[in-house]
Amino acid sequence: MNFSFLRTGAALLLPLTLISAIPTSPTQGPKPDPQVLAQFGLYNNPTLQRLIDTKGQQMNKVSDRPGNYGFTIVDSPVINAFATPDGHVYFTRGIMAHFNSEAQFAGVLGHELGHITAKHGQSQQRRSTAAGIGLLLGSIVAPRVMQSVGGLVQQGVGLGMLKYGRDDERESDQLGVKYSTKIGYDASHMADFFQTLQRNEQASGGGGMPGFLSSHPNSADRYATVKKLAAQAKQNAGRQQLTVGRETYLRMIDGLPYGEDPRQGYVERGVFYHPELKFQMPIPSGWKSQNSPSQFQMAEPNGKALVVLVPAGGNSLDEAAQGLAKAIGLQSANAQRATISGFPAVVMQGDQAAQQGQAGARVLAHVIQDGSNYYGIVGLTTAAAFQTYANTFSGVAQGFARLTDASKLNRTSEKIRIKSATGNQTLAQALSANGVPTNRHEELAILNGMQRTDRLTSGMLFKTVGK
Repeated sequence: MNFSFLRTGAALLLPLTLISAIPTSPTQGPKPDPQVLAQFGLYNNPTLQRLIDTKGQQMNKVSDRPGNYGFTIVDSPVINAFATPDGHVYFTRGIMAHFNSEAQFAGVLGHELGHITAKHGQSQQRRSTAAGIGLLLGSIVAPRVMQSVGGLVQQGVGLGMLKYGRDDERESDQLGVKYSTKIGYDASHMADFFQTLQRNEQASGGGGMPGFLSSHPNSADRYATVKKLAAQAKQNAGRQQLTVGRETYLRMIDGLPYGEDPRQGYVERGVFYHPELKFQMPIPSGWKSQNSPSQFQMAEPNGKALVVLVPAGGNSLDEAAQGLAKAIGLQSANAQRATISGFPAVVMQGDQAAQQGQAGARVLAHVIQDGSNYYGIVGLTTAAAFQTYANTFSGVAQGFARLTDASKLNRTSEKIRIKSATGNQTLAQALSANGVPTNRHEELAILNGMQRTDRLTSGMLFKTVGK
């Protein structure tokens, strides 16, 4: 959660002016969707952004349907890539961390561009009945509360989190091979990356945020099919030398943040800490939580209640409270002044207006002022269940406090560190020599697209992680 760009304007309105600060040029295509950036955040790395711009536009020129397409890296640790129907491809920094060559990167880039040129997203969007549901909320909250909270949930990205069918995937794999080969890469490495995805999915149990394979179904023969397609494409390329680009890619991602960025908030032992904004807040026992750049959500495990922390923009506490009430459609709200952990606050209770045939929710909202920043802590449930959860909602807000613990304030993210093998050794031996504990060897083997027993030659580059 990063509220730095959301401190002014009406609460919960997505930052449509944010993108004006991002430079673009005719060769880079359109700017990214502000709603996507509000959901994931922009990853500001000129080297990697230049890579995805350059390769994306090269592919655009040789594609079956050249157009005004854009390519952006977003600041999410999730291993994912997706294309939106408006012609924009997004890679997460999480997927960038798991590529092990330019050829792998190019194969997946071609695959995503293939979804656009084959118009898979447009047909999928027409079929989708969930296009307005917030991606992050949708992954943790049961449908009954999602329907009841109406306008709040409808702030979602509208990607429909397009779930492609196997026929679409097969066609995009073919196009990924075709486009990446046309711009000079060995597409067989795209197949190797699908194995990395499969191993990561198995290691994580498929839980948490939706990853690449949850929206791009994997088939049993995918690896063999892509290898066969790549071999045919290589034969058709004749004497053209196809590139892998392993070392150049690894050097580009040296220093890339790996995993969650604690500066933008993290959960530990039932408490949400935000070092950047210097506050902490409790999470109800057993509840699920999800952080994003624009909000932090907590959900009762069976989806019966929801608490969302959002920015409440305004120039005064009263203005922030009024803006929040309007943004979430509170009707006849009772409001009163309060003090929470020394912070001025307004407490509001009321019913959210029903929208588009959906039932409204009963709301207990707290607006807290910290200097020029205003935070809304919004508890929502059905009217029938309100008395059951009112004390929980209040307890979360009353637990909002200044973060002063230096050990919590000074957390930093791990980063990809590129090392050179010092001799003929296994990957496991090389990881141990660089201080990686044994219980993380399999995780790092997946990150390297290797097995722990694979042997490295002297001088060979490989990934570790560290501060």
